[in-house]
Amino acid sequence: MEHTMKEKRIQKVDEGNLLTPKGFQAGGIHTGLRRSKLDFGILYSEQPASCAAVYTKSHFQAAPLKVTQESISHSNMVQALVINSAVANACTGEEGLQNAYQMRKWGAERLGIPTHYVAVASTGVIGEQLPMEHIQYGCSNITYSSNKEDAQAFQQSILTTDTLQKTSCYQVEVDGETVTLGGAAKGSGMVHPNMATMLGFITTDATIASDHLQNALRGAVDQSFNQITIDGETSTNDMVLTLANHTVEHETLQPEHPDWENFVMTLNSLCEDLAKQIARDGEGATKLVEVNVEGAWNEDEAQVLAKNIVSSDLVKTAVYGEDANWGRIVVALGHSEARVNPELTSIRIGSSLVFSHGVAHPFSEEEVAKVLHQDVVQINVSLQEGNGLGRAWGCDLTYDYVKINASYRT
Repeated sequence: MEHTMKEKRIQKVDEGNLLTPKGFQAGGIHTGLRRSKLDFGILYSEQPASCAAVYTKSHFQAAPLKVTQESISHSNMVQALVINSAVANACTGEEGLQNAYQMRKWGAERLGIPTHYVAVASTGVIGEQLPMEHIQYGCSNITYSSNKEDAQAFQQSILTTDTLQKTSCYQVEVDGETVTLGGAAKGSGMVHPNMATMLGFITTDATIASDHLQNALRGAVDQSFNQITIDGETSTNDMVLTLANHTVEHETLQPEHPDWENFVMTLNSLCEDLAKQIARDGEGATKLVEVNVEGAWNEDEAQVLAKNIVSSDLVKTAVYGEDANWGRIVVALGHSEARVNPELTSIRIGSSLVFSHGVAHPFSEEEVAKVLHQDVVQINVSLQEGNGLGRAWGCDLTYDYVKINASYRT
């Protein structure tokens, strides 16, 4: 009953965004980096905020990530983010690193804050130098506010091949006060995160120290962004950045706080919502695929198995073709390092049992075809080995994915 009561104090804000938390402003502008779309954005906290971040584990980490890590290491506080799309500023050597520093400097000057309070991010084509005249124009001319239109402008400015903006917002009670968490993300291709996603930005008006925020974010990312895949590729620029600006007055959140679990659950819900939006918007995708694994030896193995299934190109193409080929799910389970006993394993597509205790189970092709025709396709696996639960999200693999990526630079 207590758990139910806690959950009731968490609610999704349907029209909310990353500016719904108190004390944040944002904006987006067209600088010419992209042909006609917004391509430069700023996210600003009215006061310095506790900061937490996770980054790609790619060996080819882009220059903006290195500069952002340096900013955060100064005091674990950040007040603003400056970001561009179209050009990733990755694999650009010393010139690219200095350009990222210059981008940070211009952003700080525009906002009138110390340089080390600014994080930077870039996304787009790898290997090209930033056209710095466009970055300077953006820093000098961008406007920002707390209104919905500027939130949408920021959200638009961070996109590349995305077909839609990705945003979410939740609220939770802390010491009887309403704390809000908002977020925006981008990601459509080259998504198979390891410690982060393409790009995700989370704001909250909660009062929390950076170290506790870091631990909460890492756990949330592991259960959400790290459980999505589109094409098995990890980008050079992946990052999730979270700012908590202490605007709502309550006892500082920490694991011993009675509302700590509520806050963590809310952060998890926000990250999961954004992660699912990224998976659903996979390049060329027509369906979101959700895999649920229960009864694994432990949670880690359940997560591995779920992601193995959703990562399988054979499973993804079967979903696209609306083919109830459960053998492809078996194949994905079979090569995992996690422990699986075929004689105990059952597989359902939607609610239809298609595989049970090591052999095929009679099912209605018509009923399963209806499931595979839906916008969201669920695959449910029961292992009966332990209490481990895991979930992962992805999308189908279509002809359009090849078309989009065959001409990405042109």
